[in-house]
Amino acid sequence: MDKEYFAHDTAVIDAGCEIGKGTKIWHFTHIMSDCKLGENCNLGQNVVVSPGVVLGNNVKVQNNVSIYTGVICEDDVFLGPSMVFTNVVNPRSAVNRRGQYVETLVRRGATIGANATIVCGHEIGEFAFIGAGSVITKEVKPYALMVGNPARQIGWMSEYGHRLEFDATDKAVCPESKELYELNKGIVKKINKI
Repeated sequence: MDKEYFAHDTAVIDAGCEIGKGTKIWHFTHIMSDCKLGENCNLGQNVVVSPGVVLGNNVKVQNNVSIYTGVICEDDVFLGPSMVFTNVVNPRSAVNRRGQYVETLVRRGATIGANATIVCGHEIGEFAFIGAGSVITKEVKPYALMVGNPARQIGWMSEYGHRLEFDATDKAVCPESKELYELNKGIVKKINKI
């Protein structure tokens, strides 16, 4: 049976991986054993996906990204160029902590910008937006806009990636999609289209 995904000739795919239909794996990328990659993913050049990683459908992984064991990305996640995950809280070269990997969960639709670092053990909420170069050291709320080192929240983003400006009634409209959002007790939710 022909494979239903594309892998460049220089890509290395270890045994035991599940790779969804329509997924593309580009130059010098290494997919290690027991990974699960969903449908229509795109993994750029020089990406490393460690054993047991799970990527949902339509995940976009840009060049030079390292996704380590313990990372789960839901559908429609964007991982920017050269961003990196960690999977051990207190790594030491001389101390083997292979059995102490800490899980990181990236929820549906989240964006992680170029050169960002995600310290393990935290959840990144749906449609959160992590700015380029940011270092995430705590939980991130859905739709939150995070920047800096350590990252701090400076606002909210729509599902289309636009900054949300809330009015006096705690409502905001995405300028592109025209979808309506509400801020209630520090939580953003999409209500519907106007």
